[in-house]
Amino acid sequence: MNIHEYQAKSLLRKHGVPVPNGHAVFSPEQAGEIAYKEFASKGTKVIVLKSQIHAGGRGKGVVHDIHTDKPLQVDDKDVRGVSVLTSGNLADRAYKLAKATIGNKLVTIQTGKEGKVVRRMFIEEGVNIAKEYYLSILLDRNTSQNLIMASTEGGMEIEEVAEHHPEKIIREHIDPVIGFRGFQARRLGMGLGLTGDALKNFVPFIQTLYRAYEDMDCAMLEVNPLVRTNDDKWIALDAKVTFDDNALYRHPEYAELRDTSEEEPLEIEASKYDLNYIKLDGNVGCMVNGAGLAMATMDVIQLAGGKPANFLDVGGGANVNRIANAFRIMLSDPNVKAVFINIFGGIVRCDRVANGIIQASKEVQLTVPCIIRLDGTNAPEAREILEKSGLTFSVGTTLEEAAAKVKQTVDKL
Repeated sequence: MNIHEYQAKSLLRKHGVPVPNGHAVFSPEQAGEIAYKEFASKGTKVIVLKSQIHAGGRGKGVVHDIHTDKPLQVDDKDVRGVSVLTSGNLADRAYKLAKATIGNKLVTIQTGKEGKVVRRMFIEEGVNIAKEYYLSILLDRNTSQNLIMASTEGGMEIEEVAEHHPEKIIREHIDPVIGFRGFQARRLGMGLGLTGDALKNFVPFIQTLYRAYEDMDCAMLEVNPLVRTNDDKWIALDAKVTFDDNALYRHPEYAELRDTSEEEPLEIEASKYDLNYIKLDGNVGCMVNGAGLAMATMDVIQLAGGKPANFLDVGGGANVNRIANAFRIMLSDPNVKAVFINIFGGIVRCDRVANGIIQASKEVQLTVPCIIRLDGTNAPEAREILEKSGLTFSVGTTLEEAAAKVKQTVDKL
């Protein structure tokens, strides 16, 4: 589960992590009012406006008109996802930028050309920056240990740093039994070239940040940039928090942080039925049981010349209603031009899957070719059910046979 930057910083502040003073706004009028009352009237010389979307690259992103798809400008400059205001009437400028941004779409390297609509912004007090760093904490599944990564190349895409300057990424694994030790915090700081007060202040900062990561049950906590101020203090200038979905039951308060407008509607619908669905940009929908078989099925589609339109795992205990809902959700994607259903009946019986497919096809008009391969428990009965349904399914007995039918279908698309 992802949350916005302003929400992440609010949580970090509660855990004692230093973050700049800021406020979320949802309208241009609110932006102008907050900019004046909370900052300009109190003598603040620098404020920062940040678009709040679930995507990175906001600083380099450009706001486009949602109707014309053309870049928007204020004061003859492109409106960016992040704007630093240092002169003029700060409240008036904040209002103008928010008016150009809220309700329009921000196009970044991560959103692609379709962009994401900005529905809220974050106004924040400026910070004296001596240097920017990169810092993140996440689970390293290869070692089954949490991993802290740090770099002197703050503000840059970590993937770019890893590709061109891998030696500038410092890694520190944390033993889950022993925990994060003081010498590891000092080793990270010294690896960043810190000395004196900068190192002395870094150690408690990173220890506090790590406790926040664990207490919040994060899957990832990224601070980029992490800022060292002119007086050698540390501030999380940006924050990205992703929660571990498997631990959400321990944090019912997180439910109110979810912004469904940032999520794919079909994925939201699938979550209502405990379906593992991820929308992709292909043309062949696939429904499978088991993540491994799903990955193999997507490979089959790709090798056949098509592109998977989704990842859809109905799980091992799928019943008729669940299969029907999965089928309906998959076909709700207008990009789907063909469907490949590949089910191995271990726990789930193939005849139940067949009945679910037939039930769903009555609810959703099937206007695209549908290739079905059912194998395992009650597979012969399932194939008989499909053949007697009167519907135009293409049934394959083996994976090879089904793959050939997929290729034949894709070639006609």
